Amino acid sequence: MAEHDLTALMARHMDCHLVFPLLEFLQEQQLHADEEILEAKIRLLGGTNMVDYAMDIHKSLHATEDVPEDMVKRRTEVVSRLRALEEAAAPIVSFLQSPQLVQELKPDKQYNIHMLQERFQIGPDQIEALYQYAKFQFDCGNYSGAADYLYQYRALCTNSEKSLSALWGKLAAEILMQNWDVALEELNRLKEIIDSKNFSSPLNQLQNRIWLMHWSLFIFFNHENGRNGIIDLFFQDRYMNAIQTNAPHLLRYLATAVVVNKRRRNMLNELIRVIQQEQHDYKDPITEFLECLYVNYDFDGAQQKLMECEQVILNDPFLGKRIVEGNFITVPLRDEFLENARLFIFETYCRIHRCIDIGMLAQKLNMNYDEAELWIMNLVRNSKLNAKIDSVSGTLIMTTNHVDIHEQIIESLKNLNMRTHLLAKNIVEPAQAAQQAAR
Repeated sequence: MAEHDLTALMARHMDCHLVFPLLEFLQEQQLHADEEILEAKIRLLGGTNMVDYAMDIHKSLHATEDVPEDMVKRRTEVVSRLRALEEAAAPIVSFLQSPQLVQELKPDKQYNIHMLQERFQIGPDQIEALYQYAKFQFDCGNYSGAADYLYQYRALCTNSEKSLSALWGKLAAEILMQNWDVALEELNRLKEIIDSKNFSSPLNQLQNRIWLMHWSLFIFFNHENGRNGIIDLFFQDRYMNAIQTNAPHLLRYLATAVVVNKRRRNMLNELIRVIQQEQHDYKDPITEFLECLYVNYDFDGAQQKLMECEQVILNDPFLGKRIVEGNFITVPLRDEFLENARLFIFETYCRIHRCIDIGMLAQKLNMNYDEAELWIMNLVRNSKLNAKIDSVSGTLIMTTNHVDIHEQIIESLKNLNMRTHLLAKNIVEPAQAAQQAAR
């Protein structure tokens, strides 16, 4: 299933620190050779200050206790730079570590800057040092400290570009600490800024939206309300345009969210429309499953794609999250997807056929006969489905009341004629009254 691995595509739109959890997942699933993953980690670490981590990986990769001289030199430089930044930021860090002093800060940034300068001799240089210190802490892997300092920096920063950069850093830190509630708040705050800010070019704004959607996947597939969140965000016109322009692979995650979210089935038609439009630029078993079922009515194809969907989900870092329960390991989203996908197949098949062989339906649902019969029996019992099971013949008989299509058309025309008459009456009568009054 390595052909369906999107990690390389996703990494282009993420901070390198956010790619590490994806690589950890791939390493656990052994989707790629261990050496490839370790080499990818070392390349990523070259853009960070986590030198000790890079040394450990180098030792593991080459089965040695020796490390290259450039890593040793790099570590010395990082330690020296960290000490210099600590010294430069010391006055404002000391101030922020005092709860009593922090209480003196107000929502007015100009007041805060003036107060810090007058009373504590903390000027723009020290505030800028706080940003550099926070960024350095983030690059060292101290996400908790970075998040705190970036939050305080934004309360003092008057430079909109630096403030936006700090918010991106704060969001990344909260994601890496798995603080999903706080991360969602930062995501929404960042979205407001991206949608309202005057960017230097439309392309820049488009890229920010694409980054936001990629980063949001960490939150939406871990937060309790994430499946609604991803549907609400990705279906907004500006964000859907961004997906279709430069990130059609995100349709995998949107499609999965729609399939498992029973309350948002109303978005299915719109999703199918977009999948059809983008099929030449992107497709995978999940999008192809929906296309087979709702566009081509190819039940054999849908059955085959459903088996492939399971493997895609199991090997996707966002979709294949494992939950350990005692001695058992479950993949909740995989189970929900398969259950709802089978329901989609069943409902669509029942719309076309009135007498259905349970054995044949079991094949299309990727279930054995007994499982399919029990599953259908529970479905009929717990839903408003007008059907009955004939256990002797092994068939499901649909008993839905069939309304003649001609009767539906005649009734629709009657309603249309009535609405047209009322509309004309509401327009003509006021006009006639106005003419009489004018006379």
